[in-house]
Amino acid sequence: MNSQEQKVILLFDGVCNFCNKWINFIIKHDKKNKFLFATLQSNAAKTLLKENNILEDQKSVVLIYNNKVHIKSTACLHACFHLGGLYALPFCFIILPAFVRDFYYDIVAKNRYKWWGKQESCMMPSPEIKKKFID
Repeated sequence: MNSQEQKVILLFDGVCNFCNKWINFIIKHDKKNKFLFATLQSNAAKTLLKENNILEDQKSVVLIYNNKVHIKSTACLHACFHLGGLYALPFCFIILPAFVRDFYYDIVAKNRYKWWGKQESCMMPSPEIKKKFID
């Protein structure tokens, strides 16, 4: 078992301001150093998507943990779960059917650039944070 199988891998839209704020929140609160990240635009993400039989043009957040892949609202809820503590409380919404949760996820995803803006390129993490990114 390689070390990445022990980690929670999150793939996200690197040019989305909302996505970047969410990832920065996770980095700040990842006290157990459980998470690794890659932007969907990166070669690492493209390789992981291919290895997990996910369409390369995936526009949603993707969470990979112990060879299980989650997308959209399910990925977000599992990310909360892995943060632990009070941050895990939203995981209770997992009891709702995915199509219900994803309906709202899709509204936010469709409007994220309009509501929060978009960067011209992916963020450039500091050397300390860069250790949490997959190359």
